Amino acid sequence: MNWLDRQSFLGPDSDAVLENLVIGIVGLGGGGSHVGQQLAHVGIGSFVLADDDVIEDTNLNRLVGGTWADVENATPKVEIARRLIKAVRPDAKVTVHQKDWQFATDDLKRCDVIVGGLDSVRAKDELDAFCRRYLIPYIDMGMDVHGEAGRHLIAGQVVLSSPGTPCLRCLHVVTDEALEREGANYGAAGGKPQVVWPNGVLASTAVGLVMQLVTPWHGGPVESAYLEYDGNLGTVVPSALLKYQSRHPCTHYPATERGDPSFDVRRLEDQVSATPQLMAPQTFWARLLDHVTRLFDQRAR
Repeated sequence: MNWLDRQSFLGPDSDAVLENLVIGIVGLGGGGSHVGQQLAHVGIGSFVLADDDVIEDTNLNRLVGGTWADVENATPKVEIARRLIKAVRPDAKVTVHQKDWQFATDDLKRCDVIVGGLDSVRAKDELDAFCRRYLIPYIDMGMDVHGEAGRHLIAGQVVLSSPGTPCLRCLHVVTDEALEREGANYGAAGGKPQVVWPNGVLASTAVGLVMQLVTPWHGGPVESAYLEYDGNLGTVVPSALLKYQSRHPCTHYPATERGDPSFDVRRLEDQVSATPQLMAPQTFWARLLDHVTRLFDQRAR
């Protein structure tokens, strides 16, 4: 029995499917660090990690894999995540960017799925737009603590946003009011309350959505999801808002704004052939064909 045999219910070829996937994680704090660890355990072969931050002592209540030694050394969060992934799966290919994700787009474009653990509403909005432009399913995680004087509510959500389905704006995860408030408080908002167990629940939910996207264990592939977490009740339930919004086309990202107008497959083939750290050409063509086939299958349904 090898280390992945107990998850063979994911499909007879699931080991190879997971090995060939490239998963992006943007934001390697409380939620993203959980996601990286779990995806390493399920057997993902390649990762693209983006986060410009270094660990601080205030992160130790939730950042999986972080240590006091890391705090003393001001270790980048992406390096902590790389170390954690490699400790579980030494042969994993891990590309790290200690910078804002907007400066890592060449590698993020290669991803089959991107998971976001971002605090900023604007950053969520921009990453959702990026993923729709490049036809990449995006899974967003968010968590907050509300209340005072001993009466607090822990709440959160995990949203799967795919081209052609309701986006973060449709589902009111991103609103103009939230963007305006965030802009007004820029530089003075302080740290939002975060703790390890809600982040773990949301991250596990996000990883479950990744697995539903790429393996056949749960029937047909999922195209969209909005799961609401109530930390006080300990429940994760589908949001009624998604059912309502799914009846209406997304007006924020019409079909004419999908895809990369500058995409030149001949140029990309040359880049893949000439760049050792990227996939071999035959792997690229197989992935491109598989990705296009899956997109057409989704449209046909």
